[in-house]
Amino acid sequence: MRCLDSTFLIDVAKGRGNAEAKARALVAAGERMAMAAPVLAEVMVGAHYRGGIYHRRMLEFMSSLEVLETTAEIAMEAGEIGAELMRRGTAAGTIDLILAATAKRHGAILLTRDTAFAKVPGLAVENY
Repeated sequence: MRCLDSTFLIDVAKGRGNAEAKARALVAAGERMAMAAPVLAEVMVGAHYRGGIYHRRMLEFMSSLEVLETTAEIAMEAGEIGAELMRRGTAAGTIDLILAATAKRHGAILLTRDTAFAKVPGLAVENY
């Protein structure tokens, strides 16, 4: 399973070739794709703000995705990841921490163009 970062979803909605090609390849391979619930909120802020075709493209793509809930266990793990990153001199936003913990908890590969996720211990990351 691929757990999709907001960068990937936004790039697909904007029609960026590398993200669109990756999305097509995942669909063709029958790969299960999901997103963490906070990522849904994050991308919908921009989609509602921009409106029009961007909003429609975002809704169309996201309708095919599974939404992974944020549980208390995932929130606790996000806190642990955040503390470990701080010890290493790196900070991460709350949504990124929840996304990383969600992907880890579900044994998913996080699909992103954000190279900072590579610093999360034990997280499988795929850049596109």
